[in-house]
This record gives sequence, structure tokens and C-alpha cells, in this order.
Amino acid sequence: MAILFLTNNDISLSLYHWIKEKEENVILYDGKVTPSYIKQNNVSFIVSYNYRIIIKPDIVQLLPHKIVNLHTSFLPYNKGASPNIWGFIEGTPCGVTIHEIDIVVDTGDILVQEKIEFDHKTETLSSSYVKSNQKIQHLFKENWGKIKTNKIKPQKQMEKGTFHLSKELEPYKTILNYNDTIEEFLKKVYEIKCSKKNVT
Repeated sequence: MAILFLTNNDISLSLYHWIKEKEENVILYDGKVTPSYIKQNNVSFIVSYNYRIIIKPDIVQLLPHKIVNLHTSFLPYNKGASPNIWGFIEGTPCGVTIHEIDIVVDTGDILVQEKIEFDHKTETLSSSYVKSNQKIQHLFKENWGKIKTNKIKPQKQMEKGTFHLSKELEPYKTILNYNDTIEEFLKKVYEIKCSKKNVT
């Protein structure tokens, strides 16, 4: 039996290596997952982390309660793309969440999550991104034994929360400087919002 680790981002690789040290058979994969791939590789569990391809319902049905996603937001807030940045733009709670994958993006039952407080004056967009990923990797390591054996009781996402597509960040792309502090970034966001109001 194999554990499938799905990612398209190098920041996830340290967690892959950690799991590989703990488990006998771990497959690193960045492509589209199909039912035939699952069966051919005898996959029994899937960990999705910074994986940009939506896992289809037929895969979810093959492995019920055996697919988890590591999402760097405090769900149900900031489902979808660029969760870290949207938390700052909209002033919603920031944090990390490990949840089961269902047939809709980032709506699955929550296994574990934790809020993160950022100092807007000293933290940059870059450092906040790194901090969020460090936090979720630590949370995963603390709970992996219970996660893989289904020893954690899943909790429904009770609130509607927020959701964002990649294209929604387009109006802010020109001001995105990851070396800016969060405070500096939010000042630029405010200026863009004000200019839009003046135009209308």
C-alpha cells in the first residue's frame, strides 16, 4: 500500500521527505490523478499540499476519508487561491487547516486547524507565507499518526466563509511586492480601493 503525496511547490518537499522517513512507500507526484493511477500504484492514502489540480469526485469516492488537504488559511475563510494574501486584504482570520477533501474545493470536514497572528509592521508578505507553511507542516507532523488512522473526528465547516479564484487577485498584481511589510501592502490596497471609488 502506498501514500500519494501531491504537490506542485518546492516549499512542500521538506514535508514529503519527513513522511518518507516515517512510511515505507511514499510516492511524490505533481500530475493529474486518475482512478487507474490509484489502482496501479496501490494507493491507500493521499496527502495534497500546494497542489494546483482539483481532485475529481471519482478519486474521492475511491478513497473515502483517506484524502487530506493542507490549506494555509483558517477555513472556512479564504478557500481557493492565494489564501494568505486574501486574509490580509479582507481582514479575515489567518491560520492553517488540515481537512478532508470532498467534491467541492476546500469545503471538506476539518481535522485540525490553528490561527496565526501576524505583526503587520514587521512581517512581510514573504515571511508570512513561509510562517504559514512552517505552521501547517508542524501541525501535520503533530497529528499524522491520528490522521492516517482516522482517529480524529472531522468537524463540519459551519460558516459560509469566503472563496477566491486566482483571477480575483489581478487588480492587485501591480502592487504585489513580497518584500513589503503587510502594513505597506495594505496601504497600497487601500489606495487602489479608493481610486476605484473615485472612478465610479
